[in-house]
Amino acid sequence: MGTTDSSRAVAGRSVAGPAAPPSGLLDLLSVAAVVLNTAGEVVFWSPKAEELFGYTAAEALGQSAARLTVHEEHRDEVTKLFAEIMESGTDWAGVFPIRHKDGSTRLVEFRNMRLLDDLGDVYALGLAADQAAVERIERDAALAMRLVSQSPVGLAILDPDLRYVAVNPALERITGQSAAERLGRPVGEVLTFLDTDPEARLRRVLETGESVVDRDIVCRPPADPDHEHAWSVSYYRLDDSGGRVLGLAYSVIDVTERHRAAAEAAQARQRLALIAQASACVGSTLDLETTARELADVVVPVLADVAAVDVLDSALDGRTAPSEGPALFRALAVRAALSTEAARAADPPGGLATYGSDRLITRCVRTRQPVMVPHTTRRDLERIARHGEAASLLATAGVHSYLAVPLMARGEVLGALDLVRTRNPAPFDDDDVFLALELAARAAVCIDNARGYQAQRHAALTLQRSMLPQLTSPLPGLEVACRYQPAGAASEIGGDWYDAIPLRGDKTALVVGDVMGSGINAAATMGQLRSAARAFAELDLAPAEVLYHLGHLTEGVEQAITTCIYCVCDPRRGQCRICLAGHLPPALLRVGHAPRLLDLPTGAPLGVGGVPFEAATIAFHPGDELVLYTDGLVETRSEPIDARLDTLLDALAATRGHDLEETCDRVLEILRPPGGEDDVALLIARSQP
Repeated sequence: MGTTDSSRAVAGRSVAGPAAPPSGLLDLLSVAAVVLNTAGEVVFWSPKAEELFGYTAAEALGQSAARLTVHEEHRDEVTKLFAEIMESGTDWAGVFPIRHKDGSTRLVEFRNMRLLDDLGDVYALGLAADQAAVERIERDAALAMRLVSQSPVGLAILDPDLRYVAVNPALERITGQSAAERLGRPVGEVLTFLDTDPEARLRRVLETGESVVDRDIVCRPPADPDHEHAWSVSYYRLDDSGGRVLGLAYSVIDVTERHRAAAEAAQARQRLALIAQASACVGSTLDLETTARELADVVVPVLADVAAVDVLDSALDGRTAPSEGPALFRALAVRAALSTEAARAADPPGGLATYGSDRLITRCVRTRQPVMVPHTTRRDLERIARHGEAASLLATAGVHSYLAVPLMARGEVLGALDLVRTRNPAPFDDDDVFLALELAARAAVCIDNARGYQAQRHAALTLQRSMLPQLTSPLPGLEVACRYQPAGAASEIGGDWYDAIPLRGDKTALVVGDVMGSGINAAATMGQLRSAARAFAELDLAPAEVLYHLGHLTEGVEQAITTCIYCVCDPRRGQCRICLAGHLPPALLRVGHAPRLLDLPTGAPLGVGGVPFEAATIAFHPGDELVLYTDGLVETRSEPIDARLDTLLDALAATRGHDLEETCDRVLEILRPPGGEDDVALLIARSQP
């Protein structure tokens, strides 16, 4: 089958049919057609001619065109021009004033040419349009072309098959793709670097006519694949005045700088929020490990995918770190955003690890400067990890960027904050270094405070324990078990103590006391009171007299207010004399009876002065048990004291008849698990035959 005129290739697409729909341009021009014979008479008069000249076809046909439409002063010139066109066949174009039917004069742009029919007759064809309309369209077209070519906005025109028809210079510059790379090609073949499907979106606009305005796109164009670019894109369907779909246009505005500024502003806000969070969260306690965990929790995942906090072992002991050779670190915390091999490569918290002088963390603490490796290599991983196996784990986890900053406080380097990135694709940069230094500086002060506190706490605990008696020799008629449990790691050591003092006549003095306050001062005061209580007990004074002298000893001494219970057990007489100085009542477990709290005169704490002490005597037969304790065993912030005392009695009932050492452990386990806010002294005495 042959090819016909109505089936042809236009702009890369096949068009079939008798004719394409009108474009509407001639309607905008309102072109009039007039045909004259050799005598200059009108033989054809189009409807547009009626609009342009004002005469109907009936009025114009057969009339002399010159007499009908030309002013008298121009007729000779027009007649001469008409003769030249008819004789030479030369076309003529120009602007000429014509007379309208209403008498007005109008400028009309003409295109005149000679026609020859199949009989050899000659005619003149004149195409005319209002000059103002022509100038307006020419001006609009010129303006549109200049706007398109000089506009900073990228513009592209697509045909109905979404193939490129036109591209302006701005779009070439924005995308880095020339017009030659686009023209005639489908949009899907050109915009392959976009994550979304642009062709599907464009086709919806083409089908529905609904424009898409200011859609933000972030991409990496082929001309600059290493950097993100941000574009604001709008899609419009192109229709002519008759409603025919001509294709589609889209505009691209490069908003990369605005996007980067917004991203930087958001990042700055995030960093400020992170610093504020660190100020609020890091250092909530004086526990070293807790403070390190809080720091690691803050930086992950905002700043790093994995964070480790390591301190120099010498800093914990107050020693000066060696200036060369390997460095010994104690791992305090490791935090990972997700399960990763990189976390396994880090040293487990609580353990000691030696890093050679060539390791980056060693360089960080020795130079007191941050160490950043934006893009790590295998060689870098070997200098980050402690050994080869850990380096392999880092490589498997995909560690691609590393940063270590020193933990500096009061001019001393305490350790380092170790950061790596695995999932976060961005490498560490100078802004990250600044933020990490800021966080490390704030946390280092908290770590130093915790370090100093723990050193003081350790000294107080050592002093406290050294002053407590070691009950190794048997006591006549008594079996005694004692426990001292310090407060949790984040709390200071108090002044609780216990004692069992052998007296003449096979008697034994039992003492439990609690110095108000905490720290070394409380421990020292406790030691003085314990020594004084032993001295007064050796004089075989009555319990009330012992407390009187202890109270007199502490009067006027700052932070010496003390509660105390002093008992003298006499197994020969089967009795026990008890006196309280503002202390909680002891519990008594009598054979055949339920445990109960003794109802005794409470008295005033030692150091108050002016209040006499009153002793009470109770029977204390073989098998009976007396339980002395400090308030740290039963006082909490969440439960009333009566409920806690009932819990103590229940625990004693459940352990009745057990070994006293086991009873002490069980009571502490039930009432005072490790990590309490106050220290505890507990003494249980069982009368024996």
